[in-house]
Amino acid sequence: MKTIIPSCLFLTKGRGQHKEKLASFEQALRDAGIAPFNLVKTSSIFPPHCKLISREEGLKSLRPGQIVFLVMSENSTNEAHRLISASVGLAIPNNPVHYGYLSEHHSFGQSEKEAGLYAEQLAAYMLATTLGKNFDINQIWTEEKKEQTYRIAEDLFVRTRSITQTTKGEKGLWTTALAAAVFIS
Repeated sequence: MKTIIPSCLFLTKGRGQHKEKLASFEQALRDAGIAPFNLVKTSSIFPPHCKLISREEGLKSLRPGQIVFLVMSENSTNEAHRLISASVGLAIPNNPVHYGYLSEHHSFGQSEKEAGLYAEQLAAYMLATTLGKNFDINQIWTEEKKEQTYRIAEDLFVRTRSITQTTKGEKGLWTTALAAAVFIS
């Protein structure tokens, strides 16, 4: 069996609305540019030596019908005026031989900034604990922290980023928010 280790990753997001929930999800996929692919959700490891690229560059390398692996967060509502968000956070180690971590977060009532920061902090926290580091949760969950670099160990720092889609529900329609990190092998 062939080993598949992605060499690149891009972030994308989208929103959709329709009277049918599934069609709303499809509209969000279209808005994110990933509707013409067969999507396979994966867990949350950012591979060693993986390169973060632009959405445009990533989409150019994919073909319709291709099986594409991704980490995806989605959220839907059929309630008018309800604020929803979907976010993917990414924690990338300073040393490319280490793997990183991706987190999925979806919520109600959070702004884009709040949901994105939460997803980033969650990715950094989960990476730290996956590596067996006894991380002080209060240090990583401090909302006042503006810096997007976290010290996991003496020689391991991670920088974080996220992609977040927020949108509000509309009366009589399903509304979907979607955020994704798409792997390219």
